[in-house]
Amino acid sequence: MTAGTPSDPNDLTPGEAAAELARLAEEIARHDALYHQQDAPEISDADYDALRARNDAIEARFPELVREDSPSRRVGAAPATGFGKVRHAVPMLSLANVFDRAEVAEFVGGIRRFLRLDADEPLALVAEPKIDGLSVSLRYEDGRLVQAATRGDGTEGEDITANIRTLDEVPDRLTDDDPPPVVEIRGEVYMTRADFLAFRERQVAAGEKKPPANPRNAAAGSLRQKNPAVTAGRPLSLFAYSWGEVRGLEVASHHDFLDRLRAWGLPVNPETRLCADVEAAVAAYDDLAARRADLPYDIDGVVYKVDRVDWQKRLGFVSRAPRWATAHKFPAERARTVLRSIDVQVGRTGALTPVARLEPVTVGGVVVSRATLHNEDEIRRKDIREGDTVVIQRAGDVIPQVVEVVADARPDGAELFVFPDHCPVCGSEAPRPEGEAVRRCSGGLICPAQAVERLKHFVSRDAFDIEGLGAKAIESFFADGLIRGPADIFRLEDRDREGLTRLKNREGWGETSAANLFRAINDRRTVSLERFIHALGIRQVGQATARLLAGHYGSLEALRAAMAEAQDPDSEAYATLININDVGTSVAKDILAFFHEDHNRQVLDDLAAQLDVRPFERAESVGDSPLSGKTVVFTGTLETLSRAEAKARAQAMGAKVTGSVSAKTDYVVVGADAGSKAAKARDLGVTTLSEAEFLEMGAGGGQRP
Repeated sequence: MTAGTPSDPNDLTPGEAAAELARLAEEIARHDALYHQQDAPEISDADYDALRARNDAIEARFPELVREDSPSRRVGAAPATGFGKVRHAVPMLSLANVFDRAEVAEFVGGIRRFLRLDADEPLALVAEPKIDGLSVSLRYEDGRLVQAATRGDGTEGEDITANIRTLDEVPDRLTDDDPPPVVEIRGEVYMTRADFLAFRERQVAAGEKKPPANPRNAAAGSLRQKNPAVTAGRPLSLFAYSWGEVRGLEVASHHDFLDRLRAWGLPVNPETRLCADVEAAVAAYDDLAARRADLPYDIDGVVYKVDRVDWQKRLGFVSRAPRWATAHKFPAERARTVLRSIDVQVGRTGALTPVARLEPVTVGGVVVSRATLHNEDEIRRKDIREGDTVVIQRAGDVIPQVVEVVADARPDGAELFVFPDHCPVCGSEAPRPEGEAVRRCSGGLICPAQAVERLKHFVSRDAFDIEGLGAKAIESFFADGLIRGPADIFRLEDRDREGLTRLKNREGWGETSAANLFRAINDRRTVSLERFIHALGIRQVGQATARLLAGHYGSLEALRAAMAEAQDPDSEAYATLININDVGTSVAKDILAFFHEDHNRQVLDDLAAQLDVRPFERAESVGDSPLSGKTVVFTGTLETLSRAEAKARAQAMGAKVTGSVSAKTDYVVVGADAGSKAAKARDLGVTTLSEAEFLEMGAGGGQRP
């Protein structure tokens, strides 16, 4: 209480109350940091409780003055009705994985080649434990926490601000007299093993039928509670390790940024090490692997990051992962069990995939009852038979797979497995194309399995991401004729109103769950072009290729027109398609086959009537770039940049990089010993640039500190 301020909240004026609430928020936050982060409390519990009680009393007297950073908002906030969506200003990308020393060496070698570093050029790495938790992003503006979000699909996550405020380790304000205007801090929310075991015991004692299987699931479920008061009662912890959008902050190295995080009052993993070279980084991995069981939390590997931030900028990203970081995963855990049967499943592209049905066994804390067998060659090579005792592992601690057969445990009479040459669902022939390892059902969309799997893909997390419309719901709705094609999803509510059996009356549904599903569907009537393309399930077109196509053609209308023209292999449109960076003839063949099929064109027409497909949105940082939206070709040998870095820089600034020169090419960057492409550019009147001129155009990396 400041001098002259009445002690009784009822005697405060609104101005005095606002000033007192500001003082209390700052003082309580400081004591929280002293207690929870530094283990150095300055006041007794009773005095701390008195500060909280005064804050609560003033807020009760002046509810209109409750602050965003109020201590009362950290616990017991009103339950949320759902989670809003947050679009990340800088994508939260995944990490590529390596599993042995040879792959680590190749990761470092690739960095040296990309940056054209001499063999004796020092390349320092930061090695940090890979925590098995839930990735989050904390946005601070002028030092104040204003928003928190989950990673989601990397582009868009869920708003969990109210829940994050309940974590004692997350400061409402950064400890800095001059904080940056904007800084997004990336980190991992986790639960220690001891906290998890105690929490699970409480859940079992309370009669919970399905308590969480592991600390990661417990942490994720706790952070996504609709009532922040529930989250506040869960033992969650945080390690901060990186950044997203940053304004007004410059750091030279990754370890400098980690030091800044510590100074701001955020927890950084004490096991993180600055390593002078790759040998030191691998030594850190070996040490952590040896001590893995003794750590208080679960880790599944070690993350290596290039320490120099300027090199991180130059390296940039490939697909959905940074070039400057990778995860060195620990060897997969293994277990023995009995393979009861082999089922053959049909995927959305018609691929026949064998799946092992196993006697349930626990591997790495997860109960496994199914495992992939990859293809018929793999079954034959490992001589896998029904009834065999097999060794399974969770590859990368995620995907269960059969490693080998325990030969001396094979039962008498076990027969060779004969792989079907017809679709097990629709009976169509399933030929195996020459040079491929997979058989494919030739039934196309007349095959119910393919139709259902395509629908599952359409609504999946990285596609339309329709919450509440999971695999079981798709299977049920398809079987009952409610949904046969993608556009039927967006007619479901109208059909429900007209139907005799309402969704709310179906088994497993109710009025609230039905209303929530219809709301989730309507929320997805507006979708980005790259998500839409990915959702179509075109063979060989994943998220990265979908984004390339969206960036190159810009709109759905332009894409469809170009694919119609590109059906002629002699057309300029076909040449443009195959020369889009990372597309090529094989991928182009599958794209054109999709757009050639009349049924697919009808599906697109049907969807267009239901949806608003947003044109491709280029990042704000590249919107004013002289290369934004331009088509660029590189030819010849560049002096300072590798070809890979040159392409990456151009794409980072919004350019479309192709492999051939045409009248639609905007710039040809000419290096030494340039050949026919430079000559063709001159003949067509296309602007040519030297490497120096290209660099002067500002083709730099994305926004980093």
